[in-house]
Amino acid sequence: MGSRKRGTQHRREAQGFRKMVLKRSPRTTESDDLRGDPALSHQSTPAPQDARNSIVDAGGLESITQCPQQLPQMMAAAADGLGSLAIDTTQLNMSVTDPTAWATAMNNLGMVPVGLPGQQLVSDSICVPGFDPGLNMMTGITPINPMIPGLGLVPPPPTEVAVVKEIIHCKSCTLFPQNPNLPPPSTRERPPGCKTVFVGGLPENATEEIIQEVFEQCGDITAIRKSKKNFCHIRFAEEFMVDKAIYLSGYRMRLGSSTDKKDSGRLHVDFAQARDDFYEWECKQRMRAREERHRRKLEEDRLRPPSPPPIMHYSEHEAALLAEKLKDDSKFSEAITVLLSWIERGEVNRRSANQFYSMVQSANSHVRRLMNEKATHEQEMEEAKENFKNALTGILTQFEQIVAVFNASTRQKAWDHFSKAQRKNIDIWRKHSEELRNAQSEQLMGIRREEEMEMSDDENCDSPTKKMRVDESALAAQAYALKEENDSLRWQLDAYRNEVELLKQEKEQLFRTEENLTKDQQVQFLQQTMQGMQQQLLTIQEELNNKKSELEQAKEEQSHTQALLKVLQEQKHQWRSPREHRAGG
Repeated sequence: MGSRKRGTQHRREAQGFRKMVLKRSPRTTESDDLRGDPALSHQSTPAPQDARNSIVDAGGLESITQCPQQLPQMMAAAADGLGSLAIDTTQLNMSVTDPTAWATAMNNLGMVPVGLPGQQLVSDSICVPGFDPGLNMMTGITPINPMIPGLGLVPPPPTEVAVVKEIIHCKSCTLFPQNPNLPPPSTRERPPGCKTVFVGGLPENATEEIIQEVFEQCGDITAIRKSKKNFCHIRFAEEFMVDKAIYLSGYRMRLGSSTDKKDSGRLHVDFAQARDDFYEWECKQRMRAREERHRRKLEEDRLRPPSPPPIMHYSEHEAALLAEKLKDDSKFSEAITVLLSWIERGEVNRRSANQFYSMVQSANSHVRRLMNEKATHEQEMEEAKENFKNALTGILTQFEQIVAVFNASTRQKAWDHFSKAQRKNIDIWRKHSEELRNAQSEQLMGIRREEEMEMSDDENCDSPTKKMRVDESALAAQAYALKEENDSLRWQLDAYRNEVELLKQEKEQLFRTEENLTKDQQVQFLQQTMQGMQQQLLTIQEELNNKKSELEQAKEEQSHTQALLKVLQEQKHQWRSPREHRAGG
């Protein structure tokens, strides 16, 4: 019984020791230390050798159960080992608040320098869900690098927030960003078509392979020209790759883990002016200009109206065909153009006068058709106006009914039963409907006002002086039109006189050349011609006399109007003077 009790007691002590060991394991201790000190959040303190040897695994626990007599010695050794896991702060010889020092130390230890205090690798907009702000890192997730090919640069933050850069690791070197509190590096004005960058501040031991390794993350490199004075020129394949390279300006470059002065340098990346870039840019501009000119030419050719068809020469056959076309409404425009060109060319002569007269007569017959078409279109327009007015009246009636419904809803009998939100909506709807109703009513009243102005002859709203001015301008225009018509009649009279003289000359020629005609026939023909010309002259003279009389009458009316205007002005002045005298008294 005593041995059984002792075995049970040893088993209980072994279970308690197992719980203590699991609770104070190195993994838990490391995470607790990391949570306690954010500056040490990315490094783990290795346990001493004797502590690792003193930690008992699951197999050792089974041996403890089998050999309870060794339990006190093992517990003492484990306690000593776990006690030695504490970090000696005297061994830390660096500033806790310096992120650059911590980054250098962590990089020398082969650890990823992420999550340092005061440094943010990516913006909050692209943070991965589940990020623990207490640990400042995520286990098993590689930090996002803006220079990784395929991902491109980190999207630029808002203008008021400074761009926060991170450490960039390459195979042969490491790039450390400059202090974010310092101003960004300056750059020159970007040349047109720039594909080449100037890179200064390179380490003395930097080779062309290292430079290509760093900058090939920005894009395809076509050429690298390295100088002996710690600078080089890099030419990329595309222009947008230069912007990625400018991102690296201000970084401090260190080769490997060396602290030698020749293995470090501060990069200065700027735009470079290259003849090849400018030549390619000029070629592209010329190509775009050629394409634009070609496009404009095609557009002009497409929009250019087609050239009119060639007009045929005059002949009796073509004149007969043209006379038929003039009678056809669908071909009238084309035919009248041909007729006009023939007359302007001078195709009208003694032999073709009758044909041209018949064609002009056919053209004149279309005037009645055009007037009928105009009347038809005016009637259609009036009908459309009437339909629009009727439709607008119906719409206005419905608006009145809707507004009446809203007004009835706002009365207290029905208004009290609506909720607050419903009352607000009804009030908004009522105001909107009233505004639309008023707009439609004003439009309808405007249409009716225009109709009344067109129908009425007297304008009651105009003053007498304005009426006199309108009448005076109308009389002046009428007098000018009569003068123009008088001049045209004079020109026609001169033309007829010239024709009479030509007829006399033709008469003499006919008398000499045509021997077959008798003198009596010639005299009779000439007498008929002279009678017709005399009748035309008499008609023209009568029209001229009528126009003169109308012109004199218009002048008399104008003088009478001016006299009446003076009388009205005197009456107005006389009416104002007693009124001013009364006001002064």
